[in-house]
Amino acid sequence: MENLLSESLHPAAPHHLPPFITGPGETDVFMWGVGIFLVVAILAFGNLYLHLHTLPERMAHRGHKLQFEIVAVLGLLALFTHIHLFWVVGLLLAMVDLPDFGTPLRRIAGSVEKIAGVAPEEQPADVPDDGPPHAAVAGDGKSGSTKSEVHGHA
Repeated sequence: MENLLSESLHPAAPHHLPPFITGPGETDVFMWGVGIFLVVAILAFGNLYLHLHTLPERMAHRGHKLQFEIVAVLGLLALFTHIHLFWVVGLLLAMVDLPDFGTPLRRIAGSVEKIAGVAPEEQPADVPDDGPPHAAVAGDGKSGSTKSEVHGHA
């Protein structure tokens, strides 16, 4: 048996082996290095992909956009369905400034409530229906005028 192990190499075999070929029973350092590099590369690529994928959501959040929630939902849909059109729509929506219609409408509603004499904290459903509409005093209390005087009724 010892004769078989001590025999010389075959004449067609290379006499110099590359350094990444390890002997029997030795640790394959090159394999461990490639394995660690592969794990780090996958984590780095995943982090880059996730950072790029959340770009529309971060843009909408940074700009305090009204459509932030819509952009976030589109990003999640694109992530879980792999339909990239959702991501593109979310990116375009994050870049567009939608006009704020809510604030002027709230201000108009508040002004109309002041004109009507309804207290701002009252809801229209809370106003009793037993009397004529807007039976409250419409004046500011300084002139002493009542609602009937304001509308020209004497």
